[in-house]
Amino acid sequence: MADHILVVDDEASLRDAVGRILTAEGYEVRHAGDGREALEILGSERFDFILCDLRMPVMGGLDLLREVTAKGIPGTMIMMSAFGTVDTAIEAMKLGAYDYVSKPFMSDEILLTLRKASERERLRNENEYLRSEIEKVARPEELLYVDSAMEEVVRMAEKVKDYDATVLVTGESGTGKELVARHLHFGGRRRERPFVAINCGAIPETLLESELFGHRKGAFTEAKRDRAGLIEEADRGTLFLDEIGELPLSLQSKLLRFLQDGEIRRLGDTETRRVNVRLVAATARDLEEEVTGGRFREDLFYRLNVIRLHVPPLRERPADIPFLSRHFLAHYCGKYGKGQMRLSEEAQAALGAHEWRGNVRELKNLMERCALLAAGREISRDGLVAVWKVAGPGAGARAQEATPSHGIRITVSPERPDLKGAVRELERQLIRMALERTGGSRPKAAELLGISHPALLYKAREHGI
Repeated sequence: MADHILVVDDEASLRDAVGRILTAEGYEVRHAGDGREALEILGSERFDFILCDLRMPVMGGLDLLREVTAKGIPGTMIMMSAFGTVDTAIEAMKLGAYDYVSKPFMSDEILLTLRKASERERLRNENEYLRSEIEKVARPEELLYVDSAMEEVVRMAEKVKDYDATVLVTGESGTGKELVARHLHFGGRRRERPFVAINCGAIPETLLESELFGHRKGAFTEAKRDRAGLIEEADRGTLFLDEIGELPLSLQSKLLRFLQDGEIRRLGDTETRRVNVRLVAATARDLEEEVTGGRFREDLFYRLNVIRLHVPPLRERPADIPFLSRHFLAHYCGKYGKGQMRLSEEAQAALGAHEWRGNVRELKNLMERCALLAAGREISRDGLVAVWKVAGPGAGARAQEATPSHGIRITVSPERPDLKGAVRELERQLIRMALERTGGSRPKAAELLGISHPALLYKAREHGI
């Protein structure tokens, strides 16, 4: 997009001449005859640059510069004057002007100054973005929620965050189990110590033991030097074992021994080392079922299952869907330098009706695609479906299914008319229609359906809405 420039000078001929030069270079130009007129324009419009004469009637350039600085009006100030001195230039720079050019000036001179100023602003914005990203890395990602189902999880986490009891976090993939683990660590007394996370399913079994427990030089072919494992790295902090259900049986016994004794032995070593860690484990598997099937040690399960926190899937947290979608959309619009967007009521209703098999991760990815690909400031239902389809044919089909219909369709078999099934399907479709009509507002949908709000919540959960 073209930069906007406000040219402020009491000489109409100079304003016109500068305006023609800048317009020819692709800038969008406005004019003001003095500082007061410029202030009125700056009160309602935003400019990237303000090219301002120093000496003007009514309000001069230095006075305008002071007002712009005091009021925090955005825009880079560049001063110009035929009567300027070095002292005046220095005063203007101290007040916040970027640069100073003397009249008469060549067109190349003013254009070069603007390009330098533009490059400086680009670097400044880039530095600010990088600084904010570094700060985000240095602090834990926030656990965001408004739904009462997640509030219960956080309430329990708050009770146990300062204790060393082992915590088992369960829930489907993409629900935010690692965020809960980070909340436990960074909210507790070990917050100043390391938080070390490892995905047990992402590392080959042949390497996992070395990654966890470390090794001595020569323990195996690639062991060129002594190396501490991740358990040692987490000493006095928190060790987060994600997908603990993927841990091989051979390592389950070694982990159990560490949890019982607080000691580890590096691969190929004869000495034991004491390590003090708080263990948080997470899994999307049903560990009781894994124990029954002989794939997970029963004694290790009970050692891990001291405190259990179950993170509900997104489909069971309806209040979080509009809240998180707005948050993620605003985040990615800012990240990619796009203007802020909003989702229409119909689009929000479509989100509320979706199954969210990928949970919060799926919603986050969708909002990133919306920020990058959606057109306009408001994302319609059709626009949302179009972006959804970018993820692939399957996602597009699910998006169409998630989009509420405008009519009721119930298929009944003549050979076996199932009254209960038909009534259940009718109820499900009416709830979705009411949510669509009310833009996802559950209290309004309940009123439209003629039932209580708690009754709607119960029925919506029963139908998986």
